[in-house]
Amino acid sequence: MNKLYYGDNLLILHEYLPKDSVDLIYLDPPFNSNRNYNVLFKDESGKEAESQITAFEDTWHWNSSAEESYRELILRGDEVGKMIQSFRSFIGENQMMAYLVMMAIRLTELHRVLKDTGSLYLHCDPTASHYLKILLDTVFGADNFRSEVIWKRTSSHNSAKRYGPIHDTIFFYSKSDDFVWNKVYQTYDESYIEKFYNHWEKGKRYQLVDLTGSGTRTGDSGKIWKNVNPTDAGRHWAVPNELLSTLIDDFSNLNSQQKLDLLEENGFIYWTKNNKPRLKKFLEENSGVPVQDIIEDIHPLSAQSAERLGYPTQKPVKLLERILQASSNEGDIVLDPFCGCGTTIAAAYKLNRNWIGIDITQLSIALQKYRLQDSFQLSAKKDYEVVGEPQDLQSAKALANDDRYQFQWWALSLIKARPLGASSGSKVGKKGSDKGIDGVMTFLDDNSGKAKRVLVQVKSGKVKSGDIRDLRGTIERENAELGVFITLETASRDMNTEAVSAGFYHSENWNRDYPKLQIFSIEDLLNGKEVLMPQNLTTFKQAEKIGKDVDQGKLF
Repeated sequence: MNKLYYGDNLLILHEYLPKDSVDLIYLDPPFNSNRNYNVLFKDESGKEAESQITAFEDTWHWNSSAEESYRELILRGDEVGKMIQSFRSFIGENQMMAYLVMMAIRLTELHRVLKDTGSLYLHCDPTASHYLKILLDTVFGADNFRSEVIWKRTSSHNSAKRYGPIHDTIFFYSKSDDFVWNKVYQTYDESYIEKFYNHWEKGKRYQLVDLTGSGTRTGDSGKIWKNVNPTDAGRHWAVPNELLSTLIDDFSNLNSQQKLDLLEENGFIYWTKNNKPRLKKFLEENSGVPVQDIIEDIHPLSAQSAERLGYPTQKPVKLLERILQASSNEGDIVLDPFCGCGTTIAAAYKLNRNWIGIDITQLSIALQKYRLQDSFQLSAKKDYEVVGEPQDLQSAKALANDDRYQFQWWALSLIKARPLGASSGSKVGKKGSDKGIDGVMTFLDDNSGKAKRVLVQVKSGKVKSGDIRDLRGTIERENAELGVFITLETASRDMNTEAVSAGFYHSENWNRDYPKLQIFSIEDLLNGKEVLMPQNLTTFKQAEKIGKDVDQGKLF
C-alpha cells in the first residue's frame, strides 16, 4: 500500500485513488511560501523576477489551466462552482484566484477519496486562510468543521506596522459525524506538577479537584450525599466517568450517590476541615492534559535541529504525529497530496500507518527516498512503490521531453547531487542562470573541515566534446575538485577522450586517484554505475535513524 507518486496530484487522485479509500488526509499546499501578500494579488500582466519562479509556482498563475479548471467547476452546477464564481467576481483574475481554483478542484477530489469515517487537515497561513475556510465549508459542509488549530511556530517576529505573525492555521474537517477521534494527551511540565500536585499519599502525588459542576439539577445529581447538598452552592454532583470505568465495568445503573460511595470506598474522596468532599486526582493515573486547539509545546525546527533536512517548509514530525494519533488508527491509510520532504510519510510509518505521498517535483520524491532510507532503512521497490518516476531509458526520455527541469532534478537524484539553488534557506529547485552548473555534491577529504565540491551538469539533448571542455573550464574557474557530466545520449569517443585529458584528483585521506571529470549516461546510472569519489558524502543532510513506535499512548 505504501506509495510515492510523482506528478500533478489532481491527475493522480483521479487516476489511481478510488472513492472512499483514504482514512486521513493532511495537506500543506504551497499557499504563499517565501512570497508577500501583495505579490500574490498582483495582476497577471505584471512581470516577476526569474529568481522567484519555483517548481510549483506555475500552478498558481491565471493561465489556460486555471481557466479550464474554473470552467469545469462552474459547469458542475454545484455549491462549489457557485462559490468559485463568487470568488472570481470579488477577487478578479490573479494568482490568488488561480490558487483558489486549483485548491477547489483538488479539495473536491480529496473529499471523494476520503472515507466517511475520515478527516482532513489543511495547513495554511493567514494569507489565504479565510478563503480556504469558505472553500472547505462548501466542499465538506459547515457542520463538518471540527477545529481551527493554531500552531505557534515561532516566539517572535518583527514586522513593521502590524502585530508579529507567529502562527499557522490548521483546519480540521471530517467527512461525516462518524469520524475517528482518539484523545491525545500532553504531559504536564515539572513546574505544573510542583504547583498543583502538591499532596502525597503512599508515595503518590495527587491534587484535589471539585466533585461538582456549575448549575443546579433536579435529578439525583442535585440531591444530598452524606449531609452535603450541592444545590445550596448552586451546583450539582459531577462524578468523573473515566475514573469510574477503572473501578467497575458497568456503572450505568448507579445513581450519583452510589457513584460517590464507590469513589469513597476506593480511597478517592478527601474530606476538608469544612466537611466538603474533594476528589483525589493522582498524577500516576492521569493521562495528562488533553491537547487543545492552540499548540505551543511543539516548536518549529531550528537550524541546528537533527531533524532538519534543509527543506524550506519542513514541519516537525511531532506535529504530524499528534494529528495522526488523534484522527487515525494503526493500519489506516494516510494521504499527503503535497508531501514535500516527506514528514507526513515519516510520521505515518513510525506510527504503523499505511501511507500515500504525492508531489509534483522530482526533487521532493528524491528527498523522500533519501529520508526513508536514512530513517528507516527502507528502499524503493522492496519496501514501497514509486509511481511516475522513470525506470528505464524510454521513460527517462519521455520525462525529458515533457519537462527538462524535472528530468534534470531526477537525473541529479540518481547520484544524490543537490540541484543548484536547493540549499537550506533558498528556493527549492530555482530556475535561473546556472553558469554551466546544474547540481553539486560535497565531501570532506582532509582535516580542515572545509567541504570540497563536485560540480554536475545534466544534458537531455545533443552533446559534443565541446560540452566537456566547457565543463572542464567551469571546474577550473570554480576551483572544484571533480566534475560529473550526465547525458541522456551516449557519449562520443571524443567526449570520453576530452574527459580523460582532465587528469585526476588525488585524495590524501584515501590515498587514491579519482578521474577529475567523469561522464555518465542515464543508462549507466540506471544500471547502477556510481561516481568515483571519496565516500564521505555530505551533500544532503542525513535524516535521523528512527524506530517504529510500538507504544501508541502518550507521546507529547
